[in-house]
Amino acid sequence: MTGYKQLKDLTNRVVLITGASSGLGEQVAYQAAKKGAIVVGCARRKDKLEKVMAVCRAISGRLAYAYQLDVSQPAEIEKVIDEIETNVGPIDVLINDAGFGMMKQALNFNMDIAESMFRVNVLGLMYVTKYTALNMAKRKRGMIINVASIAGKIATPKASVYSATKAAVIAYSNSLRLELKPLGITVMTVNPGPIRTAFFDIADETGDYINSVKWMALNPEIVAEKIVKAIGTNKRELNLPSYMEWAHHGYQVFPRLGDYLAGGIFNKK
Repeated sequence: MTGYKQLKDLTNRVVLITGASSGLGEQVAYQAAKKGAIVVGCARRKDKLEKVMAVCRAISGRLAYAYQLDVSQPAEIEKVIDEIETNVGPIDVLINDAGFGMMKQALNFNMDIAESMFRVNVLGLMYVTKYTALNMAKRKRGMIINVASIAGKIATPKASVYSATKAAVIAYSNSLRLELKPLGITVMTVNPGPIRTAFFDIADETGDYINSVKWMALNPEIVAEKIVKAIGTNKRELNLPSYMEWAHHGYQVFPRLGDYLAGGIFNKK
């Protein structure tokens, strides 16, 4: 049985989730717990994270661990991954969900925030992935799921920096998938549209955007369920809602029309 197929049954498998204290990461933790996994959550907010892990323990009847981690700090990442591998067990599944966004025009964007966004959304993800995958490679087993965004495929106004970070995650994941396949490690990207979470409390200070896209905003619990269901498969991408995948293909074939739609009808920021 190949490495990724061994993970179809998550019972007592160690699932590491970054950004697990709230939003999509929190819901992914609950879904993994429902499958009997040993959930390890990482986030900056230890108090909130502890509460999420307590719920995971109640759901699974198994241990769940909270590790405080700021993914913008590389040395901290290496230390935490080593601690998890030593004290909890071998990491079978990594779900990189930590990240943030901000909706502002490029010419008005604070570049300190832009650097911070790349350090968290891209470099942090790469560091966590590298240190985890090095251990997975020794075992010839594992799955890495990187939460990107449909914004990494279809960019709209006021999302230039955020879209750039997510496009980087998609490109990194596509190359990584090919490199790690011979080692028994599967790599999948998740590219969701807007999700009804606290993400927009920071990303959109006006509060207008999420209200304007209520008709298409995704339920985080359903997205999390789909992510966990894909573990143990060789699925390369999960694009949600599904019609966004076709919209992306259309954008590639008809880029001028895509620019018109992305900058006009689909621009709700």
